Amino acid sequence: MVKWFSRKSGRIEVPRLRSRAGDAPTEKVALAEFAPDILGFLGRAAYVQLMIFENLSRAITNAPTTAAKTAIGKAAELSLGKHRALVAEITKAGGSPAEVMDPYTDVFDEFERLARGADWYESLITAYLSAGFFDDFYARLAAGLPSESHNRLVAIFSGESGEKVLAEYLQAAIDANPRLDSRLAMWGRRLVGDMMLAARSALVFPDHTRSTEAQVEPVFTELIAAHTRRMDALGLTA
Repeated sequence: MVKWFSRKSGRIEVPRLRSRAGDAPTEKVALAEFAPDILGFLGRAAYVQLMIFENLSRAITNAPTTAAKTAIGKAAELSLGKHRALVAEITKAGGSPAEVMDPYTDVFDEFERLARGADWYESLITAYLSAGFFDDFYARLAAGLPSESHNRLVAIFSGESGEKVLAEYLQAAIDANPRLDSRLAMWGRRLVGDMMLAARSALVFPDHTRSTEAQVEPVFTELIAAHTRRMDALGLTA
């Protein structure tokens, strides 16, 4: 069994969002205030989990050992389980799963294309970081949905994930080849912008003003901070 998080943790500098409304202070609002309708939420969220499952399936194919294939397979099963739970919510809300997901595939297919990575290591850290980021994002956004569904949805995104086992294998790879450190750190920093763009596509800004968008930016800063902690756990530094 590899030793967990044995590298010295360092801080990574990540992009900071600035208000595009000038220097005037803006009141922070909850991300939930910008939630789409229930089927719009579920379509995006279900497709995200399917995308993560597909990414992990590719990582299984290219994994260097049978043990790694088995462990990553467990992580993939957990993402697929979340996808199935969200599909069940679509059906419960009166939608057809494929039809509800279809309008949102282009955004996440483009993210997947940009974030696939050049090799197994970059693909695996993409799965590790994006799964955590999107689970955090959709759990926060779900609070803006009708009360009869948001508790179930938050539970789905807060449920068990493959983050721990993915971190274990990434840590083992970095320990075995320290030259991966800087490359994976750079890749993780690049992913931030792509993940934010994909997440922002789910938000509904009623008045379409720059000041309204500025109000939600502190929430994205919190999501970036959580992303930074995932990087720190692997000792990835700027």
